[in-house]
Order: sequence, then C-alpha cells, then structure tokens
Amino acid sequence: MARQPDQRGVALIVVLLMISIIIAVTLELNRDSRGEIYDAINTGDAVRLRYLAKSGFAAGEAFLLADRNGFDGLTEDWSKPERVLEKTGEDLSPENCRLAIEDDSGRIPLNKLVVGATYNQELGSLLIRLLSLPEFRLEQKQVHAIVDSLKDWLDADSEVTGEDGAEASHYAALERPYPVKNAPLDCIEELLMVKGITKELLYGGEDTPGLAPLVTLYGDGRININTAPALVLRALTAEITEEMVGDMQLYRKSEDNDLSDSLWYHRVSGMSGVNINPNLITSKSRVFRITATGVDGNLQQTVAGVVRRDPDKKAMQLLSWRVQ
Repeated sequence: MARQPDQRGVALIVVLLMISIIIAVTLELNRDSRGEIYDAINTGDAVRLRYLAKSGFAAGEAFLLADRNGFDGLTEDWSKPERVLEKTGEDLSPENCRLAIEDDSGRIPLNKLVVGATYNQELGSLLIRLLSLPEFRLEQKQVHAIVDSLKDWLDADSEVTGEDGAEASHYAALERPYPVKNAPLDCIEELLMVKGITKELLYGGEDTPGLAPLVTLYGDGRININTAPALVLRALTAEITEEMVGDMQLYRKSEDNDLSDSLWYHRVSGMSGVNINPNLITSKSRVFRITATGVDGNLQQTVAGVVRRDPDKKAMQLLSWRVQ
C-alpha cells in the first residue's frame, strides 16, 4: 500500500507565511495609526495655540479701545505687552502668549501720497527727504525717480511724472510685463512692483535700512510724532539733525513730559526754532498693528493684523489679517 506524502511540513510553512503576513500588516497599520494620532495631536495643538494667539490679539484690541488718553505715546500701557497681559486674568500670561502692539500711525502713510487726483506735496517732500538720508545710499536722481514712480503707480492718470516716473509703457516693456496699478496699494509687498524699489530698499541690506518698518498703507495722512521711528523723525523737516532726533526720543520716553500737543518738540533743547509742517504731524493715533503668538514649549502659532480704532463708535475695524 502506497504511503501518503507527509503534509505537515508544507502546512507549517503555510502557517509561518501567514503569520509573517499578519505581523507585517499589523505593524504597518500600527505605524499608520500612530502617524494619524501624532497628526491629530499636532493639529489639536496648532488649533489650541491659534485660539490662544487670537485671544491675545483680542486682548490687545480691547486694551486699545479702553485707552481714553488724549494722546498716544510710547509711555502708555499699550506699548508694554506685559501690562496688557496682566490685566487679562489667568488665561493669558507672558509664558503662553507673546503680544506686541505697534502704532502704525507713526509710519508714513503711502496711500495718502495721492488722494483722488490730488498729489500730497508735503508727503511727497517727506518721502524725498527720507530716501535722501545717507543711510539709504541713494543718488538724488534715484530718489526722485522712486517717488515719481510711486506717484504714477497710485494716481489714476496715464501721464508720466517728471523725467523718471513710470506709467504703463515702462511696465509693458519689461521682460515679464504687467499693468501699472493706478490705484492704492493693497499690501507693502506690492511696492516691489514699482520702478526703482528693490528688495534691499524695501527690507534693508546688511548695512542699509529698509522702508517696510517706516511706511504703512493706512492712516489719515498725518504721522504721530510721539511714536514715529528715528528715521521718520529726521525726515519731518530738513532742519532736524541726527542729534536732535536723539533728544526727541529721550524727551518722549519720559512720563513726566506732556506729549498731548504735537508741538512739544519745541521744548526739546535746541529745537525752539525748528518748524515742522503741522499738516504732517499729530499726537493721536487711530491705526495699530497687533501681533500675538500662542506658545507651548517649542510649539507656537502667530496671528497678526492691523486695526483702526474708532473711539466715537467704541469699535475696532480690522484692516488686515494674517496667520503666520
């Protein structure tokens, strides 16, 4: 009688193979599950930190709206984020939220260079004085070309300003042509499209300042002399020297000095005879830049925006918003 072949070895191999497949599938599923869990945790942390940042932003808005001083300056509580967070309760603190409030009204309001069909000569002259400062290392021809080109970018007509302005024909002749805006700026980065404005000029170089922290899209055309950066102070009039700017900064940092009147600079040593065009300056601010970051260890989420304060309506208007 013939012997049946021994199937036990074959069966063992099949079982081992099936076990190997099951283990491999299980490990892969486990890896995918862990990845999904980690992704969910990270997403949850990001959402939590973003809401924390938004809470910080809202706290900044509320603090600005509650400010009832007749002027705005760098001695006020809104310019000291730790004081803002102290008054929000236990939910927000310097440990879990970083907050910064900047006065946008201390910057040069570029969109007010042209209003309707009217060119703001005072603001144009201010820009020329700013770009003519030795820190920017620009020739006078370059300075005038930049300001004229910016005017052409903003105004509604098609007439070239001066000898070196730029209208549609200039931009149409570029290697990558695009139309001239002939309307207000929508973002600061748009300045890079204007003839003569380079990344180095906008953001600064190794040893040259940038325009970005000195200018804004918003404002009523006047600059808050209480909060303006040093370079903007120097450009307010040709009479102001670098030494005077240093004295002005020291004066406005003292809480003992009255900054409610924008003519306070006359009380600064050596400046009694200096005259700044009153149409250029103010001591009050309506527009502010708020940046808030939710923090947890190495994780963080940041939100930033520009707001306009309307004390009459007791409301804040959001002008721009960015999640970083």
